[in-house]
Amino acid sequence: MTAALAEKNSAPGQAARPTTPPSSTPRRTKRERAFDDVPRWQIYLPLGIYLVFTLIPFYWMFLFAVRPAGSTSLVPWPMTGDHFSKVWNERSFGLFFQNSMIVGIATLIATTLVALAGGYALARFDFKIKGGFMLALLCSQFIPGALMLVPLFEIFKNLQLINSLVSVVIAETVFQLPLSIILISGFIKNVPVTLEEAAWVDGCSRFRAFCAVVLPLLRPGLIAVGSFAFVHSWNHFLFALMFLSEQDKQTIPVGLNTLIGADSVDLGALAAGGVIAAVPVVIVFAFIQKWLVTGFSAGAVKG
Repeated sequence: MTAALAEKNSAPGQAARPTTPPSSTPRRTKRERAFDDVPRWQIYLPLGIYLVFTLIPFYWMFLFAVRPAGSTSLVPWPMTGDHFSKVWNERSFGLFFQNSMIVGIATLIATTLVALAGGYALARFDFKIKGGFMLALLCSQFIPGALMLVPLFEIFKNLQLINSLVSVVIAETVFQLPLSIILISGFIKNVPVTLEEAAWVDGCSRFRAFCAVVLPLLRPGLIAVGSFAFVHSWNHFLFALMFLSEQDKQTIPVGLNTLIGADSVDLGALAAGGVIAAVPVVIVFAFIQKWLVTGFSAGAVKG
């Protein structure tokens, strides 16, 4: 029809000009063309240099962990497991690993549940001190954990929680909650409230509607918050050092510190302990990398 009108309005003897829709994204086309014109070595070379500098410390740690004592070879061959056997059996790293796993999983569960409740309240309800509460959550991120050691120690002492893993779990959870609540709140805001309202109309209670409609959509956010809490509690050194004095209650970061002597350092045992400490974190990030990036990006802004 458009072609017929063009032929009708055109002058006699002149062919109708074909009509082409104007490009709606000229700037995007220019950007894509500019990116295609960049030589690939200018992209891969900086990334390769960054990757080398990132992997060298891990390779150096792995080299000392599997290299025989006294060897100066830069190639991990012949390999030995004596250092791993030493730190796992003689230095009680098996017990340290178990304690760190208990603290990490308990912190993950507690942080996720409390942040889920707090984030839902901030995302779905309006109250007078909502702005002030959000500001307090943000400001709490600027307070170093070392400043809270003395009051926390007094509180746990009065509650008879010193030398208990519960004290470390509570402290880790408290310091993880502000950021976790903010992320979960931003993620819940991206879920349309009309979905919950439709469930209410069908006879669901607020809690049942939340569990059936909202909770399945929060999986990337929950994975991001839970993994961040687990990794932070797994690597944190200060709380375990201050609240746990018995050796059978220590975690891996404190156990690594015991391998550093006043006059000498067993580099092989220290490197083997570092490899043992890094393995769970690497596994966690390898399996949840996709959900972690999606969760943090989705929870940062409201769609």
